[in-house]
Amino acid sequence: MLANFKMHFARIFFFVFLIFSAACTRITTTELGAGLIPVVDGVNTFDTIMELQTDTFNESDTTRIYNANNMVIGAISNDPIFGTTQAELNFELKPSFYPFKVPGTKDSLVVDSAVLILSYKGYYGDSTQPLNVAVHEISPTTPLDPFYNYPVNFPTVKPVSTIGTLSNTISLDIRTLGDSVKNRFENANNQIRIPLRMDVARRFLKDYDSTNAYLNDSAFQSYFKGFSVKVQSSNPANALLYVNLLDTNTKLALYYNTSTTGATVRDTSVIYFKFNSAFGGYANFVTRNTTGAEISNRITTTSRPDSLVYVQSAPGTYVRIRVPGLQNLSNRIVHRAELIAEQVPDDNNIMTLDRYFQAPRLLLLSAFDSAKNQKRSIPNDYIVGSSGPNTVDFGGFRTFKTINGYDRVAAYNFVISRYVQGIVTRKDSSFTLRLSAPSNDSLNYFPPFPNNFVSQMYYLSPAQGNELANGRVRLGGGSHSRFRMRLRIVYSRI
Repeated sequence: MLANFKMHFARIFFFVFLIFSAACTRITTTELGAGLIPVVDGVNTFDTIMELQTDTFNESDTTRIYNANNMVIGAISNDPIFGTTQAELNFELKPSFYPFKVPGTKDSLVVDSAVLILSYKGYYGDSTQPLNVAVHEISPTTPLDPFYNYPVNFPTVKPVSTIGTLSNTISLDIRTLGDSVKNRFENANNQIRIPLRMDVARRFLKDYDSTNAYLNDSAFQSYFKGFSVKVQSSNPANALLYVNLLDTNTKLALYYNTSTTGATVRDTSVIYFKFNSAFGGYANFVTRNTTGAEISNRITTTSRPDSLVYVQSAPGTYVRIRVPGLQNLSNRIVHRAELIAEQVPDDNNIMTLDRYFQAPRLLLLSAFDSAKNQKRSIPNDYIVGSSGPNTVDFGGFRTFKTINGYDRVAAYNFVISRYVQGIVTRKDSSFTLRLSAPSNDSLNYFPPFPNNFVSQMYYLSPAQGNELANGRVRLGGGSHSRFRMRLRIVYSRI
């Protein structure tokens, strides 16, 4: 009996001890970075918020697109925050060999139709509004140069003009573009199909042959300069479509029927012209216009700290960030330093604008080296390994949170603890920072300390960033009252 009482008392004592121990756990002023703080008696952690100065700039660097990337066609005409966007795609589709001949006898050939087919890869914007597009012919005065990489955001550097249309204007219902196409010649989905006029079909099937246009590549280029797909500006649109030239879904389909033997039985056939990755010219132009939009009053060319800042996916805008007090921060142990940027929702159109024109999937935080006039990696925190940059640990991917009564607010966090530690301990340089939404981009990469003396250019692709022109976000700046951008530092005194 006594033994049982003692055992029962011991259990009660142990349970009370656990409750007491839990109640006496040290409470610091923040839980941010608590997992990094060693369990040592007498170590007090603190946190501080560093004041930031922020402003918005137009990206003046050239944006490039490569033939393996998804390209963009479309228009955004109703975005009161960021303005309008126009995107056109110019490209060549050619026979797979020369001299090329349409099978069958030319005299017996009967033209059926011609269809321009584009491989559909998705959209950005409002899919409920139709997109009205037409196919144009590139002018002989501005042929595409297959060995020149056209700048996306500077169409006037080497312009591409057109001489007329090859199709009627068609209305694309974006919501149906992923549907399957099943007929005698196609069993596919994700196709944009644009019928060309009958005179265009006759031109490719009857007028051109192996004695003229189809003799060789140079001859074909002299007869036909390529296709230009544009949105008709007279019809408001609010979406961008993404297509891929190298995908097998992209082709010019020429339908015809002929008699190969002189017999009375005829049969419909099809031939395809496709994009040549080695010798095919292309130019994807994206034109931004901020006139009359909210952002036009915020873009600056000088130092003008602002409470609202704007990031638009390339080609677009970036945010400059300065931390005036960082260089003079006293020596300390930095457990965690985190730059936090949050979207400022649109109060008037929260169910439309923020829903359709979503924030970029990834933002890049970089440093700007004014001595070399180039972007560089954030020292010691942005690390490039064999599989690419450490974006998961460093930060930049879009997340969503509930803030100040708003649901699904886009937010971006960047961990720059080692960068800040280097400034306070070794007196490393405190750089002006940049926040951008890159597509194809580059920055000067420096390995972490102590191997940070030799750098190399690191090239980012849309896989490490965003699709061209996909995403825009209005962020709280360093002085915003509710969605303030901030650098939060958790530290211990030495």
